[in-house]
Amino acid sequence: MHLLLNIHLPSSVHQKSLFILTLQSSRKLSTHQRTVSHSIKIEGDITLGGLFPVHSKGPAGVVCGEIKKEKGIHRMEAMLYALDQINSDPDLLPNITLGARILDTCSRDTYALEQSLSFVQALIQRDNSDVRCSNGEPPIIPKPEQVVGVIGASASSVSIMVANVLRLFDIPQISYASTAPELSDSNRYNFFSRVVPPDSMQAQAMVDIVKAMGWNYVSTLASEGNYGESGVDAFMQISREAGGLCIAQSIRIPREPRKGEFDKIIKRLMETSNARGVIIFANEDDIKRVLEAAKRANLTGHFLFVGSDSWGAKSSPILNQEDVAEGAVTILPKRASVEGFDQYFTTRSLENNRRNLWFAEFWEDDFKCRITRTGIKVENGLRKCTGEERIGRDSAYEQEGKVQFVIDAVYAMAHALHTMHIDLCPGFMGVCDKMDPVEGAMLLRYIRAVNFNGSAGTGVMFNENGDAPGRYDIFQYQLSNTTNPGYKLIGQWNNHLRLNMEDMLWPGGEHQVPDSVCSFPCESGERKRMVKGVPCCWHCELCDGYQYLADEFNCDICPYNMRPNKNRTDCRPTPIIKLEWSSPWAIIPVFIAVLGILATTGVIVTFIRFNDTPIVRASGRELSYVLLTGIFLIYLITFLMIAEPGTVVCAFRRLLLGLGMCISYSAMLTKTNRIYRIFEQGKKSVTPPKFISPTSQLIITFILISVQLLAIFIWFGVVPPHSYIDYEELRPPNPEDARGILKCDMSDLSLISCLSYSMFLMVTCTVYAIKSRGVPETFNEAKPIGFTMYTTCIIWLAFVPIFFGTAQSAQKMFIQTTTLTVSMSLSATVSLGMLYIPKVYVIIFHPEQNVQKRKRSFKSVAQAATASSHLSQKSNDKQNGETKIEPDRNIFEQYQCQNVSMSQHTW
Repeated sequence: MHLLLNIHLPSSVHQKSLFILTLQSSRKLSTHQRTVSHSIKIEGDITLGGLFPVHSKGPAGVVCGEIKKEKGIHRMEAMLYALDQINSDPDLLPNITLGARILDTCSRDTYALEQSLSFVQALIQRDNSDVRCSNGEPPIIPKPEQVVGVIGASASSVSIMVANVLRLFDIPQISYASTAPELSDSNRYNFFSRVVPPDSMQAQAMVDIVKAMGWNYVSTLASEGNYGESGVDAFMQISREAGGLCIAQSIRIPREPRKGEFDKIIKRLMETSNARGVIIFANEDDIKRVLEAAKRANLTGHFLFVGSDSWGAKSSPILNQEDVAEGAVTILPKRASVEGFDQYFTTRSLENNRRNLWFAEFWEDDFKCRITRTGIKVENGLRKCTGEERIGRDSAYEQEGKVQFVIDAVYAMAHALHTMHIDLCPGFMGVCDKMDPVEGAMLLRYIRAVNFNGSAGTGVMFNENGDAPGRYDIFQYQLSNTTNPGYKLIGQWNNHLRLNMEDMLWPGGEHQVPDSVCSFPCESGERKRMVKGVPCCWHCELCDGYQYLADEFNCDICPYNMRPNKNRTDCRPTPIIKLEWSSPWAIIPVFIAVLGILATTGVIVTFIRFNDTPIVRASGRELSYVLLTGIFLIYLITFLMIAEPGTVVCAFRRLLLGLGMCISYSAMLTKTNRIYRIFEQGKKSVTPPKFISPTSQLIITFILISVQLLAIFIWFGVVPPHSYIDYEELRPPNPEDARGILKCDMSDLSLISCLSYSMFLMVTCTVYAIKSRGVPETFNEAKPIGFTMYTTCIIWLAFVPIFFGTAQSAQKMFIQTTTLTVSMSLSATVSLGMLYIPKVYVIIFHPEQNVQKRKRSFKSVAQAATASSHLSQKSNDKQNGETKIEPDRNIFEQYQCQNVSMSQHTW
């Protein structure tokens, strides 16, 4: 038979939904009645509810399993302890006693929901109009107790389930252990508060830890369920918002893992082996099995775990797996042991703690004994409990970590009621009418406004979402190089991280934090090429050539006059070079030029000193001085080619580079042309050819020279001479070898153009020298000029491949300058040596030969030369042993005298 329930609810609640809920609760009334009998009831003026996992989850078909000593009994006793302290405190809720209705959730959310319906009984009014006593009078039904607020639950999944019911009845709830981030949603869980920080703060702390260790590539492990999945989701969301942290793998551990499941998880984690850091939000059993699987895979020391508060500083998850857990960084809400509770709990016994219905069960489990009950025999192997055992003396005892928060939750409720009583019942002793019943929405406002020092001395307060401030202790499990292996406090998090890196110790006793990165930082001068879709992974590419690292992801080319520095982080000016006087490339040409200038000066001085002697006069004084001037300028150009380029130096380079050779070859061409014409004319007639006088020869020479000068001055007008720095010529693949070359504005083509006219004169002169090869060797200077031109041609033929063959050489400027200057100096030296050194030798060392002989007419000289030529031809036609005709030496003597006569215009 079902009872018809009439529920008085807040107007904001949908009646249809609650009606269905009411029917469901009525169907389970018998079960509900049964569970109430197994709850703790503490009488008081105001009743608080309590939800604790006194028992673990039972196997299939069984609601509750074994008793949970720490998470169940310790925490529940903490609530009883807090109630005792509050009720005995004359300053907190004076003359008001707090009572309690404490229920066992058996670690199941559905069972906890069923149990929590007892908290809303006072708000469910039954229609008793049809019920009458035997005498016809209406029944007297006692008023059900009203639970004004609930302390609990422990697991986030249980709190979520219960909060969905309690909010419908405006019953405030304060949890001491539920940390799921979704409970911070004030729209869905507006009556839920907690004295522990949410996992979102824990996740923020873990993100800060990971970043502080320099990791940017980690994997996550989460136990299936609200705690694990919401914790990892919060971690991933915060890491995305913060940036710089990537998730390699996000793996969920099934609620009911199959055989080999954890080995597969380790195998998956190794697919991204660079992600050595593993963020784990999992229960104790899953943590232990992950460590076991890593050990089986022989990966001890590879994975570096960052564990949530479910790992904390517990020994059970790492039991027998200490070497795998070494270096694990764990987090735990900041807590302190409450000494008063230790004294209270260790004095509990079977005699003085009868209010705790589950204490006897705890006693048997803690002391491994059995309490004698009527009709029940003690099992074999178990001793009989005497009742004289003492906690902490006859059994191990350590205060459970959440005891502090249970006490703080009860005190938060008490402080809210105290402030509410002061405001609503000023001066009233006990509960006044305004607090009977207590309005849940009003109580919630007072709860959110509390601010007091908790049992650990830290402030207890709530934000607008009902969350406590985040305060965490950070531990590391250390095994190596320490005399006391175990968890060591290495830092704290209180909205910001304080981590003592020097206190951290990693597998193998290393103090250096191991890497957990997808890609290592690029070397200097390398840019990042990001892997698509993975912002923490990249490939490093060197900024090559003349590129520098403009920013983290881009390389730019340095300006034309700069080169990258050695680490390619910036550009620096390219060094400027020029041919230095101390360079071997300069010393050799300068040495040759100095010798040439000295020799040329010596010849000029000798010729001036012996200006009227026959040899000087016979050599053609006027053209000789012109030719010697050209030779002197050829030597002089060496110094201009090596001097530091500037406007003046560049101007003189243009002017003198081709001018010296032009003067020399113009004079020699005029000479060879004169000789050729004289003897060609002599074959035809005795009349001398035109324009063979010294004046005519000078005019011809200067006309030839003027062509070069005209071209140079036109060049000056079109492109004024200047110097510049050439950064392209010496810009090899290696920027370290790059140099800017200070040079004149003369390209290789313009340089050759400047010399081309002189080359033309040289070739023309050579042609005339070849044509005049039949002139007797003592007959003027035809043959010495011929030998000079042949040698000069050979020199310049060698110059061309050397000059242009070094165009790609790093030493191009030096080689070309040296080649050019040496070639020019050798050309001048050949001319000087073959044309004038023999004459100077005779003038200085054989003055007896430098005498004038008798004069002869041009006709006589021409006839003698012709006869000599014929005799020489006949001599060549005779065979060995035949008649040999020798020319008359008087003819050549007569020619020497005639040379002198010709120079003196006595034709």
